[in-house]
Amino acid sequence: MKIPELYDYLRRARRDLWSTLEAVPDEVLSRPVLDGERFHSIKDLVAHTASVEDGWLHYTILRDPPVKDCFPVLKETRDGPVFGAFPLSDLLDYWRAVEASTVVYLSTLTDADLDRVVEDTPEEHFKLDGLLWHVMLHEVRHTAQIAALLRTQGVRPPSMDLLFYLPNLKS
Repeated sequence: MKIPELYDYLRRARRDLWSTLEAVPDEVLSRPVLDGERFHSIKDLVAHTASVEDGWLHYTILRDPPVKDCFPVLKETRDGPVFGAFPLSDLLDYWRAVEASTVVYLSTLTDADLDRVVEDTPEEHFKLDGLLWHVMLHEVRHTAQIAALLRTQGVRPPSMDLLFYLPNLKS
């Protein structure tokens, strides 16, 4: 499976996750269910997942302003347990904008581009291919975490396994 195909799967699975989240009471999504430094609520994980994709794509890979800069209410936020107070719609609007930006970028990507070396820090350089896989697998892990947290709150999450999104090839 190539990067654009995996991203297409993520986009389709997101739709199912977003629909589920939009039906959940805000109190559940804002509830502190994690005792970590950076994430306390499901909303914290939603914001983080979108922000990581935005940051890697724009800050590190393209070296241009992140999508977050177009969202005044989010622009000055940092990764941390602050998003429980934000409306889910603001977080999903941001994630949709990040997705739209990524779709445009991936439509221009060539196989040769994937071999390009990207500097993250002066000490860390990675192939673009690896960074894009990292971003996508990062989302898979956090959306699975969101699904598990929804279950702990009595909410049935969508089935987001890749299998459910693969085409059935039976003739």
